[in-house]
Amino acid sequence: MNVLVVGGAGYIGSHCVRQLLIAGHRPVVLDNLVFGHRGAVAPELPFYAADLGDEKTVGDILVREKIEAVMHFAAFAYVGESVTDPLKYYFNNVVATLGLLRAMHVHGVKKFVFSSTCATYGVPAGMPIVETMPQAPINPYGQTKLDIENALKALALAHGLSFAAFRYFNAAGAAEDAAIGEDHIPESHLIPLAIQAATGQRAALQVFGNDYPTPDGTCLRDYVHVDDLSRAHIAVFKKLEKPGAALFYNLGTGKPTSVLQVIRAVENVTGLKVPHAFAPRRAGDPPALYANSSKAIEELGWQIKFNEIESIVATAWRWHQKSPRGFADR
Repeated sequence: MNVLVVGGAGYIGSHCVRQLLIAGHRPVVLDNLVFGHRGAVAPELPFYAADLGDEKTVGDILVREKIEAVMHFAAFAYVGESVTDPLKYYFNNVVATLGLLRAMHVHGVKKFVFSSTCATYGVPAGMPIVETMPQAPINPYGQTKLDIENALKALALAHGLSFAAFRYFNAAGAAEDAAIGEDHIPESHLIPLAIQAATGQRAALQVFGNDYPTPDGTCLRDYVHVDDLSRAHIAVFKKLEKPGAALFYNLGTGKPTSVLQVIRAVENVTGLKVPHAFAPRRAGDPPALYANSSKAIEELGWQIKFNEIESIVATAWRWHQKSPRGFADR
């Protein structure tokens, strides 16, 4: 298919573009490059530097490139910032996304894959998290994602839109050939932060809280490789052939890993020490978040290649060795 990848120059989007090519599809990339990197997308691919909320431009692209499906990764995703600047998140994550969906409706594009988040569950009552658990976000970021999930359900019912919403846990790692990887400004993900602390690119890593009710006192999270995430997005295509399909899937390994376990994995893979210091808990950080992804495994045939935290860290380390300054080294 011809697939428009919105946010295709970002971390997850750029990895999905590569997996689309491997699977034999034709990706077309739209990215405003606020957080994305032009160097993350092969120069020979169709690329549009535009905003997802620009309905006319999006509509022109849908027609010109004969788009059959849209993948949407272009959300702002800093939880803390969403609390201090909620308007920024509602305008981009909700208003602009509705503009994208309206352009799709006008031009008859009926297949949509949405990058959602486990943040829609808020603080869940139990573990592991399954798709049927109540959704009660505790920050504007999670709420904006849930708002779009609800809009998608209405569009499926009213207009026959077929969609899949993937609720991610902690995306991590880099392409196996180290061609692309994580390069966020500012960086907020634990594995690159730990690698940068180990290589002296930043000061000691801050570990927020060591008094949680977990085996080592630090938070437990579910780290899933970015290429594994990407392959799930492609595996759902067949199910989108049914008009009005409304699909929701968790994407995680189901293996809870603590902050200290991630630090040890980085030390084992790199052979370097990770200087770290404990800091007070951050408000709103649940002790544990990890997925039950059996629905995606059973319904989509999704296979998790990177099951262990050290295998995920190893891909990230190869990227950081090759490009210590990220895409500035490209």
